[in-house]
Amino acid sequence: MKNDTSRGAARDDRQCIVCGTFSAHFFARVDGARYERCGTCGATFLNPAQRLSSEEESAQYRLHRNDPDDDGYRRFLSKLADPPLQRLPLQAKGFDYGCGPGPALACMLSEAGHHVRLFDPLFFPDSEALEDLYDFIICAEVIEHFHRPAEEFARLDRMLRPGGWLGLMTCFQTDDERFAAWHYRREQTHVVFFREATLRYIARQYRWRCEIPVKDVALMQKPCDTEAMHRKA
Repeated sequence: MKNDTSRGAARDDRQCIVCGTFSAHFFARVDGARYERCGTCGATFLNPAQRLSSEEESAQYRLHRNDPDDDGYRRFLSKLADPPLQRLPLQAKGFDYGCGPGPALACMLSEAGHHVRLFDPLFFPDSEALEDLYDFIICAEVIEHFHRPAEEFARLDRMLRPGGWLGLMTCFQTDDERFAAWHYRREQTHVVFFREATLRYIARQYRWRCEIPVKDVALMQKPCDTEAMHRKA
């Protein structure tokens, strides 16, 4: 999923694109690409000046084949689908953010009786969907593509009803020594890499409850209004 915000805005190189703190520093240079590391949330990200152009990104995304009828792909997505399905009320209203060309995950959740709306800036550019509220939001292999993660997480928080669930799936970055050879890094449209600790930090920023039900999946719950008021007291 290509980030739909504008390019080229001036930024302080010390500012982390994920948590917003001014603690980013040089982490590594791999094949000419410079990667930064945040000393606060632990995120690693490609220097924004070295991202692909919009046209190059779009060409890469159009090569994706996410077939809803592919049993193997469904098994892969079940890592993200199963945890919220165990917690959602009947006929919940959901949102597949960055669904790609074949919204297989949305199909799986719809088959389970939920109502799922789609958004992808390239394949399903329904901007009105971004103004609604949802009982759950899912992002399958999406957040590693975000150009402005801090803004995207703020948007997701606004779109989530109190008590709602946010499901995220991305390959957690763990071993710094293997970063250069890591297959996930080599995907050119992957520009930000999250540790488990990074997602827990983001959850604390929004007072979300955070679970890691399986490897590479984070499940967040937005507090109910009464819970939020109690925590702020």
